[in-house]
Amino acid sequence: MKNRKPQRKIVNATELPQDVKIVFTNGCFDILHAGHVDYLFNAAQLGDVLVVGLNTDNSVKRLKGENRPINKENDRATLLASLYFVDYVVLFNEDTPLELIKKIKPHVLVKGGDYKVEDIVGADFVKKSGGEVIILPFKDGYSSSSIISKF
Repeated sequence: MKNRKPQRKIVNATELPQDVKIVFTNGCFDILHAGHVDYLFNAAQLGDVLVVGLNTDNSVKRLKGENRPINKENDRATLLASLYFVDYVVLFNEDTPLELIKKIKPHVLVKGGDYKVEDIVGADFVKKSGGEVIILPFKDGYSSSSIISKF
């Protein structure tokens, strides 16, 4: 499973396996950096399969502004899928991943940073379905916005 071409790991929600412990996280991942890699690696350790929900270009533009994303969705998806510990990447066009979370029904929902469980989109759904919500710490000193501001 880990030797697949990255493009084969970019799938629709209906193509995901159902007989494994699915860990789900999401984000724009506009400029992939060491903080993202650390976070995604740690998320992958929480189950059998790590699924990353990736905001489409239109979604990122609505959330982050007209100058974003820096990298196009296909490039962002390919970079994420190239990480050996990311099993699947699923693009979503909405502003939040709630509908995708409802389709996937993950066993573990992971977010990073200073989130509170009650503020995480999909947390109620996952908990009501018997899953768990985990907040992983960010690696200090890394953010896409801080990288962009240097230029």
